[in-house]
Amino acid sequence: MKPPSGPEEAQRPASDICVFASSCTMHGLGHVFGPGGLTLRRGLWAAAVLLSLATFLYQVAERVCYYREFHHETALEERESYRLTFPAVTLCNINPLRRSRLTPNDLHWAGPVLLGLDPAEHAAYLRALGRPPAPPGFMPSPTFDLARLYARAGHALEDMLLDCRYRSWPCGPENFTTIFTRMGQCYTFNSGAEGTELLTTPKGGMGNGLEIMLDVQQDEYLPVWRDMEETPFEVGVRVQIHSQEEPPLIDQLGFGAAPGYQTFVSCQKQQLSFLPPPWGDCSSVPLDPDFELELSGPLGPSSPSPGPSPPYSLMGCRLACETRYVARKCGCRMMHMPGGAPVCSPQQYKDCASPVLDAMLRKDACTCPSPCASTRYAKELSMVRIPSRASARYLAQKHNRSEAYITENVLVLDIFFEALNYETVEQKKAYEVSALLGDIGGQMGLFIGASLLTILEILDFLCEVFRDRVLGYFWNRKRSQRHSSTNLLQEGLGSHRTQVPHLSLGPRPPTTPCAVTKPLSASHHTCYLVTRL
Repeated sequence: MKPPSGPEEAQRPASDICVFASSCTMHGLGHVFGPGGLTLRRGLWAAAVLLSLATFLYQVAERVCYYREFHHETALEERESYRLTFPAVTLCNINPLRRSRLTPNDLHWAGPVLLGLDPAEHAAYLRALGRPPAPPGFMPSPTFDLARLYARAGHALEDMLLDCRYRSWPCGPENFTTIFTRMGQCYTFNSGAEGTELLTTPKGGMGNGLEIMLDVQQDEYLPVWRDMEETPFEVGVRVQIHSQEEPPLIDQLGFGAAPGYQTFVSCQKQQLSFLPPPWGDCSSVPLDPDFELELSGPLGPSSPSPGPSPPYSLMGCRLACETRYVARKCGCRMMHMPGGAPVCSPQQYKDCASPVLDAMLRKDACTCPSPCASTRYAKELSMVRIPSRASARYLAQKHNRSEAYITENVLVLDIFFEALNYETVEQKKAYEVSALLGDIGGQMGLFIGASLLTILEILDFLCEVFRDRVLGYFWNRKRSQRHSSTNLLQEGLGSHRTQVPHLSLGPRPPTTPCAVTKPLSASHHTCYLVTRL
């Protein structure tokens, strides 16, 4: 018997699997669900379709799992620029306080903290400084401010800066910003603070950057009275080159420049770009140093800072984390730390703040991720001795110093860009959504010969099946219930039908009753019986 064709085939509903298989763009379905009975050819086609479908689903699952691993790759690229922003340059004298500015009141309050002095040693230390001893009846002040001590007794830039030039243009102390670090009072060139315009340079090489001549004032260095953890034995300045967005951490990241040498610092700008989770672990949310933590809470940078705040930086996060830790343990902050907590007194420095901070740095309690965008400067240092024999007398006469003083105290620092090109280190997503969709589409076309429209065809077929098989079942059931109620009503009227008697005036032929049916609705009818008298 041949399969139905022609009009019979056209009468098949759209939900029929054979009709769908004959028109679907997915390869192989027409051979599996075609007309006819089960044959070896149909079985082989069914096995091939199932094998291809299983391989396709396996490949899709593997690609999705690979995407959910969130791999990334790092791209290193060198770019050129016509003008670069000059970095911020922070410098500090290694000696924190000038011996000529210390008073007996300073030694009373800060001697145990900064110098490790006992009260009985103050008179001997004043003699070592060449200062007069405390007058009879000396009474220390009721309060003491360490910030004011460093501002008054620290090395003043006006005294240290002998010469300053930026791109051969003269500069001076007005181009520097005062900042406090753990090394005391320091100065930052091109800080961009208070809305000042950042300096740029259109060229690389010497003569196109910052060149300064400094007097380290070695005769103002404090005598080493006792070996302490932070006792400086060297002479010179500490320098850190950093971007304007991050605060200096010069006690840990600064390099030294010694008197008697001209130090050349060749810089190259590097722009770093990292990915946030889940592809990477960078952060762009700054840490607020005044945010109160629970006693058991972490010290990581997960708490956002309310209100406007500077951009997130690794050094800023570490400094804010140290501030929060010290403020939580001691109830105050150190002089160089940001925030609104009160500055620690000298006794709090000695008993709590300094030991707590040192212990924290040893156990590395701060967990600061890398910033999502940052700028750093690679450096190459070289040095030559100064002054030469030919220039020693000239410099001594110019600055009214001896030749020996120039050799022991004067240094030159020359900072410039090696070239205007800069490096970019960028993390990129190794596998994006577009690549995932492309792989799925390629596997779909390779194994089952389908596309996105094929998925729409399958969805459309499922809608047809739902309409014909599920909704059609309920429609037919409701229709049959209506038909059964109509039949019951008609049978009831037929059983109770009554005949009306008529007058017999003679023999008359019988007449057939006339039945008239008046429809009342689409599903119910009322039957009226009319007889002739």
